[in-house]
Amino acid sequence: MPLTAHEDCLLVCVDAQPGFYPEDLPDRPRALEALARAAWLAALAGVLEVPVVATEEEPERNGGTSIALPPGTPVLNKPTFGLAGTPEILQAVRDTGRGTAVLVGFETDVCVYQSAVGLLDSGLRVIAAEDATFSPGEMHARGLARLRDAGVALTHCKALAYEWVRTVEGLAMLPRPAPFRL
Repeated sequence: MPLTAHEDCLLVCVDAQPGFYPEDLPDRPRALEALARAAWLAALAGVLEVPVVATEEEPERNGGTSIALPPGTPVLNKPTFGLAGTPEILQAVRDTGRGTAVLVGFETDVCVYQSAVGLLDSGLRVIAAEDATFSPGEMHARGLARLRDAGVALTHCKALAYEWVRTVEGLAMLPRPAPFRL
């Protein structure tokens, strides 16, 4: 897999909403960690001028997007599990003119997976940041396996960030503090 150039990427934030990590969720700390990493990656995308598209599933039930997004980020209602099934969202992705979609958000085995497959089918290269996606329990690992089997490249936030900035000088652009050791 070649290094990932930020100039070719868009970040897709899938359903990062509180309804997917309720207070009584046993592995809520893992969800919050994934959310913090997704937020960090969105902040870096803002610094590097990587376009961001965010989706929300039933915001009236699940709440709004829980992370700060760069100014001007479209936040679109997603009535389908896979974002490509909603023409307005797929058009927003295409309108960025970028060839690589980096996915973060919830839930790995359903909406992230189906969105990734739809984006692959529409001709994009797709990468999932495995530490910035989440599903409860065993479903996260199962979702990652299905993503890999479908042809989605898996990475983690730190690796992607270093690929996006490429140089020691570029490290100064990384948002601080990071939710992991840089």
